[in-house]
Amino acid sequence: MGACCSTSTRSTCSSRNNGEKGPSPRLGIRFCGQKRTKKTVSDHTMTLQHLASIPNRIFANGKSRSSCIFTQQGRKGINQDAMIVWEDFLPEDVTFCGVFDGHGPHGHLVARKVRDTLPGKLMSFLDTNQPKQDGSEDGGDLDKDGSTEEKLDSLWREAFMKSYKAMDKELKSHPNLDCFCSGSTAVTIVKQGSNLFMGYIGDSRAIMGSKDSNDSMVAIQLTVDLKPDLPREAERIKRCKGRVFALQDEPEVSRVWLPFDDAPGLAMARAFGDFCLKEYGVISIPEFSHRLLTERDQFIVLASDGVWDVLSNEEVVDIVSSAPARSSAARLVVDSAAREWKLKYPTSKMDDCAVVCLFLDGKMDSESDCEEQGFSSATLQSNHSGNAAESDDGGQQKSEPCLQRNFTVRSSGGDGTTIGAAEDEGWSGLEGVTRVNSLVQLPRFSDERPST
Repeated sequence: MGACCSTSTRSTCSSRNNGEKGPSPRLGIRFCGQKRTKKTVSDHTMTLQHLASIPNRIFANGKSRSSCIFTQQGRKGINQDAMIVWEDFLPEDVTFCGVFDGHGPHGHLVARKVRDTLPGKLMSFLDTNQPKQDGSEDGGDLDKDGSTEEKLDSLWREAFMKSYKAMDKELKSHPNLDCFCSGSTAVTIVKQGSNLFMGYIGDSRAIMGSKDSNDSMVAIQLTVDLKPDLPREAERIKRCKGRVFALQDEPEVSRVWLPFDDAPGLAMARAFGDFCLKEYGVISIPEFSHRLLTERDQFIVLASDGVWDVLSNEEVVDIVSSAPARSSAARLVVDSAAREWKLKYPTSKMDDCAVVCLFLDGKMDSESDCEEQGFSSATLQSNHSGNAAESDDGGQQKSEPCLQRNFTVRSSGGDGTTIGAAEDEGWSGLEGVTRVNSLVQLPRFSDERPST
């Protein structure tokens, strides 16, 4: 995968498992003072072969107990966005959410493969890396020495780092999925009690709606759009002999290029796949951050760049907070983005949009409220609505490969309370919007994929 290493992460250890079933110790950590459950992480891992039937896991338009999700295909071909909310992700009331934006000829398959596989790798890591119990019922508790938050931070940091690495390794060796010039972003969060853990690559984004001291809703950006013109990202890419520059007709959009060819022009610095650039500074090592939630924090929104290209963080928070029914919030964000695409850029093709809204109080509206907003009960609970012919392993009806993808340059800062934030000192994201493709063209040798 190349010799490039991230200077922003503490762990680059190789993963010892790729999501396979491992040993079955009990979950040896008591999170946030909760009572131990006898259900094991392996009990969950064992069900991964039956993803579509797992309770409280949704990956198509609908809602769950505390969230709603919605995606809409743009006007550039097959929908390359994927999303997931998985409540009861782990035995101790843990929720996993993710949005994945594919690019390249097989980007839609990469995004769905990551959606279906990455959560299992997190599970597998936790299953095999819990603190060993001392034989007593409470031997594995984290809260005995008062350092619960630090240990949780360390545990989840390593889980994200190793899981992302194992995911990229699996993509590289996949016999039926060519990721040489195709890839995907990922913005993933895990909510455990008042702890929020985030791992992300690429330019999909997470924000939070929170109330300030005046009880007014404010938007807090939780992640950083990892673009090639971020100083730390550009330095790593250039050190690995990759090139970073913008085309003359889009001077505001920096891209990653091969050292010997003006291709592929990837408009992000980190991604799953894209192995043609992995030796030249593009990495799949995620940025990790840990945030403590408060009672003022209301909801979290994950979205692909099709949303952020036309809506600001503040606009998205306003839409979600004013939604007449919580179950319609994600759809309303996508609908608003679609309208803005037509109004602001009538000559541009709308990008795919995917939105996940997670409400932190764990409450959703009644079924009657949902149906008033145009969702039937069957639609809201179906894992397959809104994505016709899509199978859980990424299969879909045949369609021509599509290279056209957009990327976001709009960025606004958070409130500085995130632990381990990824911002470069002195760096502020570019303001404004561009409507460009994530890839410019395939390398000349793209049909001659080197052996792995």
